Amino acid sequence: MLRGFVRNQWVGWEGAPMTYFASAELDFGQLSGQASGDILGKNAVGVSVLHDQYGAFAETELIGSYASRIRLGDRSNLRLGAGVNYRSIVLDGNRMTTEQADDPIVGQYFGSFSTMEVLDFNLGLALTHPNYYVSYAVHHVNEGAISFGDVFMERMPRVGVFQAGYRNKVSEQLSLATNVMYRSQSDLPANVELNFKVVLKEKLWLGGGHRMDYANNFQFGVLFDRMRMGYIYEMPMLKSYLLPNVTHEFMLTYALFGDRSGMIW
Repeated sequence: MLRGFVRNQWVGWEGAPMTYFASAELDFGQLSGQASGDILGKNAVGVSVLHDQYGAFAETELIGSYASRIRLGDRSNLRLGAGVNYRSIVLDGNRMTTEQADDPIVGQYFGSFSTMEVLDFNLGLALTHPNYYVSYAVHHVNEGAISFGDVFMERMPRVGVFQAGYRNKVSEQLSLATNVMYRSQSDLPANVELNFKVVLKEKLWLGGGHRMDYANNFQFGVLFDRMRMGYIYEMPMLKSYLLPNVTHEFMLTYALFGDRSGMIW
């Protein structure tokens, strides 16, 4: 499966974040051509690229991952995964603000270009079923201890991500899907997100979501034989005083093998 999205946050503010993401995932069980190959297969690999621009910083992250599956029942599996995470962070000192120039760590790079590279690891565990999933992953397991170049950022904090979802086909014309995410990071407040989607005639999906106390979003998309296109419009709430403007997100998913039943999450 191929995925990608472009996100424009806090529209209207100079230096506001712009994010580009692309990933490719391959389950070797699907190459056999057997029915339910994605359920019976034991190994999968993936690669993803994330580029984020915000203010004076530009980050590019490349992750190569591997997952192994242990079959628990006819349709349920336990998945164990690990990834190698390479991150390049570029600081454009010409775009720094006066406040940043006074910072004792990054101020020395004011008016020049600097690059920092970090090598780290991710670990994850998931219980999966065609109708539900529960997972937990840890990013930056080594807290960015392996770094090169201009070290203008302190150790990367570990990030814990819990996710769960459920979907069910109510009728031939209607399917429902919902999911929740909890993200924790030592130097940031915890983040909780809820989403709910309705899929009509396996062609059109509508939904909404809530980032606890911070934002609401509306979702719209269309489903083709192997491709899904979607759009999210997010509006901040009063507590998001640091995020005053709206966010636009466009996404595209393409299934290389099998059907598209796993694309409505």
